[in-house]
Amino acid sequence: MTEQPNYFNRVDMARLTDEFPIGPAFLKRFEAISSDELRALQEGRFATLMQRAWQVPFYQRLWGAQSLQAGDIRGLDDIGKLPLFDKTDIMASIAAHPPFGDFHGMEIYPDGERPPVIVHTTSGTTGRPQVLMYGPRSREVQNLLVARTYLLQGLAPDDVVQSVYGHGMVNGGHYIREAVVHWTNSIFLPAGTGVETPSVQQVALMKDFGVTVLVGFADYIKRLADVAKEQGLEPGRDLKIRMISGHMGREDIMVLSEAWGGAGIYDWYGVGDTGTIAGQGPDKAGLYIMEDAQYLEICDIDSGAPVADGATGDMVNTCLFKDDIYPIIRFNTHDVSALRTDAPPSALNLRRIEGFLGRSDNMVKLRGINVFPQAIGAMLAERSEFNGEFICRVERDQAGRDEMTVSVEVAEPDDALVEIYGEILRRKIGVAVNVALAAPGALSQLTGIESRQKPLRLIDNRF
Repeated sequence: MTEQPNYFNRVDMARLTDEFPIGPAFLKRFEAISSDELRALQEGRFATLMQRAWQVPFYQRLWGAQSLQAGDIRGLDDIGKLPLFDKTDIMASIAAHPPFGDFHGMEIYPDGERPPVIVHTTSGTTGRPQVLMYGPRSREVQNLLVARTYLLQGLAPDDVVQSVYGHGMVNGGHYIREAVVHWTNSIFLPAGTGVETPSVQQVALMKDFGVTVLVGFADYIKRLADVAKEQGLEPGRDLKIRMISGHMGREDIMVLSEAWGGAGIYDWYGVGDTGTIAGQGPDKAGLYIMEDAQYLEICDIDSGAPVADGATGDMVNTCLFKDDIYPIIRFNTHDVSALRTDAPPSALNLRRIEGFLGRSDNMVKLRGINVFPQAIGAMLAERSEFNGEFICRVERDQAGRDEMTVSVEVAEPDDALVEIYGEILRRKIGVAVNVALAAPGALSQLTGIESRQKPLRLIDNRF
């Protein structure tokens, strides 16, 4: 009688750390690795991934439409021949082949040999939630990469980590929990969003359990600092948070650090499909791409062609480790970034990106100027009365002209600030927009700051 298949016997967990080192072993390997050695590692994993993907109906259809055959792709030098795909293609696959689509490759396995499949969804920030699927191997590599990033940033065994990522069907909170619990020795508190654990209770947890590290989206973590003060607790004195790691806009670092009594703020980037792609290190000079696991391209938003290093474009990712369930090859995240071109500040022989600069599919074109709503907060951060909360509303008038109004929360709304904020945005965006002022907390129902993992920053009323 064969062993009952389960999550733990379908992947050699110990071997994963040899393939994808973590902690001091990560530093040792990637401070010593040469560019040729790294490329050879990527090529071997890409070949295994492609062999798998050619068996998947989704890729057979996608690549067949371009008249591609297996022999046309001999390595990463040929990856540009493969078309990009994105969430819309996955949603179309699900619609044509409900309920899970034909992009995962589950049917390839002989009867009784398919590994367990983990199913989650995205948060649905840009539309209907998308199905996400993982096998045990790809799931644990994804978890390991998150833990690798936290450890690089300074997570220690005696830390108590509070996570404000959401749970339910959403992937975020679950795999963050798995990352810390499976791959570190820190204590983990899965608090979740403000809906799962009300903000006042979140603050009480921090005090009662001596939380030292917060992980989650910056907007809500900033909100929790305000709640703490409302409860008579002073971050940095009564709540000794020393490290915050999450998804940071450029405006978040100084604001968050000040709000939490000087805590160290660290950025990392990834999406539900791919897991962690890049993470900031102690030098805070860009985000190091996890190049043993991810092959990242920066591509022109309109043409899809690769752009020069330093130029902005969509992040297009290939997961070199996802060869069990749902292979991912040239997935267009529609998140905008750029490759760093300055000299690396550390000995890690890995490329770096700037970080998240906005979403191209939420981009608004005003009088020929591309405007990224997520970037508005960073533009206004120079004003001390701005509390970091804002939302953009786009309308189209009868003449077909698009107009954007930016609603901004400020400590004490004053009509004189309307002109000041309008001038800042005109100077930094390159086009005039309208400004409306709001009192602190007034926009929370629109942004969903208390209830959503990722608050809304754009209301598009043009259609």
